[in-house]
Amino acid sequence: METTNKIQKIIGNQETFTNIGLLIFRLIIGIFMLTHGLQKITNFEMLKAFFPDPLGIGASTSLILIILAEVGCSLLIIFGIFTRLAAIPPMFGMAVAAFMVHANDPFSVKEIAFLYLFLYVALLFFGAGKYSVDYLLAKHLTKKK
Repeated sequence: METTNKIQKIIGNQETFTNIGLLIFRLIIGIFMLTHGLQKITNFEMLKAFFPDPLGIGASTSLILIILAEVGCSLLIIFGIFTRLAAIPPMFGMAVAAFMVHANDPFSVKEIAFLYLFLYVALLFFGAGKYSVDYLLAKHLTKKK
């Protein structure tokens, strides 16, 4: 019995590992995608002239929407605020990049878009985890009932 308790203390609680993993997952996705968005803000004037417009809404509008997804949603994901909802715009952006913008390109070109797409899908299913504002909000809202 004592040995079992020692082992459990060493390896920890599975729920704790899962929640730490989700925190790391959110931070990595959010920070990495945030850098893409910040580069687009920095180079906005240059990019707006030739940014892809696969949806027919105009290059500038497409660029602004992808910046909002890459910067705004990344910040929400990093802090775990409305995480599942925040995963949808960049997920859509990556789907457009993979299936429309890079449709005729070799897989190696669209691989990053697919990777991000499926990371956002995973985030949509798993949510933010315990170490997030979402968790605190849910805890607060369930207390009020």
